[in-house]
This record gives sequence, C-alpha cells and structure tokens, in this order.
Amino acid sequence: MIDWMVTEMVEEYTKICAEADISEGEVRTFDINGRPIAVAKYEGNIYAVDDICTHDGGDLGEGDVIKGQIQCPRHGARFDLKTGEVTRMPAVFAIETHEVKIVAGEVYVAVPA
Repeated sequence: MIDWMVTEMVEEYTKICAEADISEGEVRTFDINGRPIAVAKYEGNIYAVDDICTHDGGDLGEGDVIKGQIQCPRHGARFDLKTGEVTRMPAVFAIETHEVKIVAGEVYVAVPA
C-alpha cells in the first residue's frame, strides 16, 4: 500500500522568439502549452510571468513595465517581474514567474508541460 506519492512537475523549455524581437520596456504575450505568458524586457533582462492579473483576470501583456514591475492595465495592480510578488494593490496574490534562458540569441521559456 502506498501512503503518499511524490509528483514532480516537469517544465519544458519552449522557444518563443529572437531576443532582438523584444525591446527594452516592451511586454509581449505568447501562448505556451495552452497557457498565456507575458514576456517583458527590463534593464536588458527578459522575464516571463503568467499573463493574468490575480485581482480580476486582466491581461498583463497589455500593461506597462515600470521600475522592474508589470502593471495591469485595468486597475493598476503591479507585480515584481523577478518574483511575481504583488508590489501594488488592488491585487493581493502573487503571479507565477517562469524561468527564461537565452541560447544563441533565441528566447526560451520554461512552462509546466
């Protein structure tokens, strides 16, 4: 009899675009494994987060990058691009962040398969 089971979440890297296709301060959205992901560039680094505001479901990919945060265009909630933590209400729950790697000038994002 098995009393418990450990399940490992497998993340798969998906190539989304060339690094040059994302400008500084820009946010773009991609569908990765059926999941909407917002990808932003801030201070030369590329970040990937879930594209859904935890306050009311707004599309973060339509928002702005402000001092390392992504702002929801609906009510102004902000989230840290590195950690996903809420930095400004009305949201109170963090968003999920996703690992990004750059290989030969191409952007890859890890999202659970």
